Amino acid sequence: MGFYENIFIARQDLSPAQVEALAAKFADIIRDNGGSVEKTEYIGLRTLAYLIRKNRKGHYVLTNITAEPVAIKEFERVMRINEDVLRFLTIKVEKHEKGPSSLLRASRYQRDDYDDGASDEYVDNEGEKAQSSGRRNDDKDEKGND
Repeated sequence: MGFYENIFIARQDLSPAQVEALAAKFADIIRDNGGSVEKTEYIGLRTLAYLIRKNRKGHYVLTNITAEPVAIKEFERVMRINEDVLRFLTIKVEKHEKGPSSLLRASRYQRDDYDDGASDEYVDNEGEKAQSSGRRNDDKDEKGND
């Protein structure tokens, strides 16, 4: 059995509950064909880079699958037929990612939770701490005035 990751984009007019039901339907197809679904992540409603079938947004769902290629082929066939699926992509991977996916982490990103370690203090050329004024030394005019 191989390890696969599948991501699909569902139409924007579906509710999150309908998208979860759609993902459960696809998981049942994998199980019926002898595979298993390790993880299903609802990533959320995101803006698309371009219109797909007159949709500006789409619900993203990522699924980690362990199955035979025959099960994946049937899974993709059903996705292709389903009108609610705008796009899908299935790739074979060496192993499944532990924890939340990078796409899920990026969608849950909060600016105030992020700390890059930057502060308003810096060390000048003489090794002394100085307060950042938002201007650099070369912003002075030719006479040395601000």
